[in-house]
Amino acid sequence: MPNSLLKRTLVVSALVAVGATAAVAPAQATGRFHNPANIAHHGASAAAPENTLVAIDLAYDQGADYAEVEIQRTSDGELVAIQDAGLARTTNVEEVFPGRSPYLVRDFTLAELRQLDAGSWFGAQFAGERIPTLSEVIAEAGYRDGIVIEIRNAALYPGIEEDVRDELAANPYYLVRALLLNKLVVKSASVDSANAFHALAPYVPVGVIYDFRPADADLVAVSEWAHEVDIVTSVADEAHIDRIKELGLKVSVHTVDTETLMTRYIDRDVNGIVTNVPALLAGLLD
Repeated sequence: MPNSLLKRTLVVSALVAVGATAAVAPAQATGRFHNPANIAHHGASAAAPENTLVAIDLAYDQGADYAEVEIQRTSDGELVAIQDAGLARTTNVEEVFPGRSPYLVRDFTLAELRQLDAGSWFGAQFAGERIPTLSEVIAEAGYRDGIVIEIRNAALYPGIEEDVRDELAANPYYLVRALLLNKLVVKSASVDSANAFHALAPYVPVGVIYDFRPADADLVAVSEWAHEVDIVTSVADEAHIDRIKELGLKVSVHTVDTETLMTRYIDRDVNGIVTNVPALLAGLLD
């Protein structure tokens, strides 16, 4: 049996053995919480360069329950944490590799990305920070801290859902414990991508991210297989939040960076708040 298939088999077997209790069925995801989950957007991205290990580690230090990272794929098939399809905004790629415009993540190997500085753009004290792999993000979180994996720009990377599934399966002890402790969610702004990942790994909680107000029919359809929905503050009114919960979905709101908005959504009993300033939210939740 190929090693990757063996690992997936072991993971699935372990989940069956424990009753797959972490993979809460959509209809069971309606529990109300005293406090929402503190979800650090790209890590503690108001204080450190986004999607780097230093930002992720700082988020946990500041009280985040989860670090949310965006995952894309290199030209040689490695999964890395970066938000933009291009490298220019958050790295020195134009200096290191002049003439390779438009500097897309998918056009560079992991070895090439390792040569880039992903910290100096944010501050001199972060010089030398690198773009991390998904495997490194998992290692940074360990068993205690949560990760939200966002499959980013899915249309640019056919088959990336299977790659994410395989990367998680390659860390079977992490995966089983993370699921049992409710420390892992996979999300995408692409409904098709989120659904494809769910079909490949139904034991992993999955969510859809909306930057607009979805039609009710779309929410109904998503509720048949998803566990969570993320919505932006511009559409996150009380009626909308209640409707999402009514459909058996957890709801997170983002991006929320002021005390006023945080207090509003805490009072509305959302399941999660996505923020660039997890320390501020942690202080309100104490």
